[in-house]
Amino acid sequence: MSTAPLIGFVGFGAMASRMGANLVKAGYRIAAYTPSGKGGDGSTRFVPTPRALAQEADILIACVPDDEALASALHGPDGALAGLKAGGLLINTSTVAPETSVALAQECATRNIAVIDAPVAGSTPEAESGNLVILAGGTADEIARAQPVFDAIGRLTIHAGPAGSGSKLKLVINGIMGATLAVVAEGVTYGLAAGLDRSMLFDALDAVPVISPHHKRKLKAAKEGDFSPQFPTRLMQKDMRLLMTDAARQTAPLPAMAAATQSLSLTRRRHPNEDYSALFAVMESLVTNTP
Repeated sequence: MSTAPLIGFVGFGAMASRMGANLVKAGYRIAAYTPSGKGGDGSTRFVPTPRALAQEADILIACVPDDEALASALHGPDGALAGLKAGGLLINTSTVAPETSVALAQECATRNIAVIDAPVAGSTPEAESGNLVILAGGTADEIARAQPVFDAIGRLTIHAGPAGSGSKLKLVINGIMGATLAVVAEGVTYGLAAGLDRSMLFDALDAVPVISPHHKRKLKAAKEGDFSPQFPTRLMQKDMRLLMTDAARQTAPLPAMAAATQSLSLTRRRHPNEDYSALFAVMESLVTNTP
């Protein structure tokens, strides 16, 4: 029987299952909990409750869609916190409100449980190749303890600061990503309305350095009308909402990101489970009079 450390995943969707595969390659054992008892490629062992998973895992990784899903998985008689032992380590890779990350760290500190908020920069291709960037909030000792895990799933770990800092840095990055895509989509919208050839326009934007590699990838997909979800709109719009909420709390004026949030809210209404680059389709429909 293997004595390799067991990593338990609370949530085992597109990102977590790819991280799990890389951890197995690095020599770890994994198990998971999802409400459906399903996820990944079907080879992972699933545990019936978060509490049961936490009781047997050496390290617990939470990777769920939002604050509500995190609260549901962690709290209550069958929640993961009921099963975590003193001295345990919880790595929360979920993108949640900074105040949620701070409150979780404070709650767990009273029980001698280390918590790192560690959302990641990168989508499913980076998760699959082990090239994520981990945005870690916590103490230096806590992050050193988790570093072997981070090394297995990512190419770089950034210590953003104390608890909550990883969540804040993630919102900075996703805010820039979402707002930039909205600007590129508006540029395309103008070009189409002005009569430029569609294929030429997309190819031209792919050739110029002003567009980032990430957004060039989205442009190529939009040209073909392929919005397969690497980062679903419902999650991007959720992240923009979290950013707007905390920015208001910090009295940080973000007018461009606020406008982008509105565009992504419309995209979520029409294409919630497709990639957030479906914003291109929404904007194009406005000037081509298509559904």
